Amino acid sequence: MTIEIVGSGAFASALVRLEPGEEFVSQSGAMYRASSNVDIDVTTRARGSGGLIGGLKRMLASENFFFSTYRVTDQSPGEVGLAPTHMGNVVELAVEPHQPILCTGGSYLGSGSDVQIDTQFQGLKGFVSGESLSFIRASGSGPVLVGAFGHISEEDVRGELVVDTGHVVAFTEGLDYSVSKVGGSWLQTWLAGEGFVLRFRGQGRVWVQSHNPTEFGKTLGPQLPER
Repeated sequence: MTIEIVGSGAFASALVRLEPGEEFVSQSGAMYRASSNVDIDVTTRARGSGGLIGGLKRMLASENFFFSTYRVTDQSPGEVGLAPTHMGNVVELAVEPHQPILCTGGSYLGSGSDVQIDTQFQGLKGFVSGESLSFIRASGSGPVLVGAFGHISEEDVRGELVVDTGHVVAFTEGLDYSVSKVGGSWLQTWLAGEGFVLRFRGQGRVWVQSHNPTEFGKTLGPQLPER
């Protein structure tokens, strides 16, 4: 299996090339093209996803209820093109057995068949932070594709990193995070025009998107004509 990131900037996508016997899983609706020898199986279950209950949990994580699984139907290579809903980068992350990755709501695009997908409930922190109530947990071994709104940057955490809410794409499991204000008081936070931030602590990596889709929607919505 090989993965090629096609394009850059606001309109990136991924081209997954499959050999006979290989599988790739994506969120349903992510495919925009496929070769004629690729079979597409739509189901609520991927490896580790938990079937119907797993689908309901993914909906809480702002992900799709269904998965699409791609396989070639003959002895020839095949390919599948995948793209996120938002305009922005697509990045391939490597999940290792000792280092699961947590993807925030809507950022998970697809993964290899040896990657287990589950949903991790974030509780009150997810509600207050403006991120999803649940994160997608990718464990095992293999590639994971994530999409973002805008540019994706990878940040190494060696101690503490502050990220504005709504800008987190993914982070390595083991990092602790808390929700806090920007300034020393609520007045300073309000005057700065900011809200909550996430403070990551420990050692690991965080993938950050340059634009916030929620804030973009709040700006664009009032300018649209009424239905």
